[in-house]
Amino acid sequence: VQLVESGGGLVQPGGSLRLSCAGSEDIDNYGTMAWFRQAPGKEREGVAGINAMPIARYADSVEGRFTISKDNAKNTLYLQMNSLNSEDTAMYYCAAARPRWTPASSLLIARTYNEWGQGTQVTVSS
Repeated sequence: VQLVESGGGLVQPGGSLRLSCAGSEDIDNYGTMAWFRQAPGKEREGVAGINAMPIARYADSVEGRFTISKDNAKNTLYLQMNSLNSEDTAMYYCAAARPRWTPASSLLIARTYNEWGQGTQVTVSS
């Protein structure tokens, strides 16, 4: 599958953005999907992941501010981001894996996923 992210941009602190990840094929074939991010000089980190149950898991740093959702009819994964701050500045990547029942403990681990998008930049600045 080809994954294409969109929706990034420049936003002021406290603002919101919604990222989208469109799949080139039926993303229902991919039971587990996630968003990762990588800031300059830092390692890629899992932000939010969701399996087919669905069970969602979030990084502590975004819990209560970000929401991951999947619309199989539109072949799109979303990440709603609210109350953004400068530490959210990063390149955001969409990821997918076929297993449907990935345990929650693995949802934010990069090696869980074998399909990746090219990323969309999010910059939080005044």
